[in-house]
Amino acid sequence: MLGAIPKAAEFFSVLSDNTRLKILLSILDGEKSVSEIVEEVGISQSAISHQLRVLRQAGVVKYTKRGKYILYTIDDYHVKNIVGQVFEHVAHKSLRTAKDEKGEKNNEWKRENKR
Repeated sequence: MLGAIPKAAEFFSVLSDNTRLKILLSILDGEKSVSEIVEEVGISQSAISHQLRVLRQAGVVKYTKRGKYILYTIDDYHVKNIVGQVFEHVAHKSLRTAKDEKGEKNNEWKRENKR
């Protein structure tokens, strides 16, 4: 397992870019063309194409050709699960942090208004 650390670090490095994460979220539920990704993500076609190339070279996404269209999708279920778990974790932590902050404000108010 220790021998896989450099590859794992490279994988997480590829995922550490905001644009790439937006692209992955866009195609998480199924294959899409570059123009569909551009429309969803709101970034230029050249920027999307560049980031898709990086993701493809890292083995995170794959593509199929259908006529004149190239459709991109998540490479396999491992990547899909990892990306899904990351966003589930972030949402969970954000919710917990918001609850903790609200609870702390309530406790602070109670301390200030204690008779």
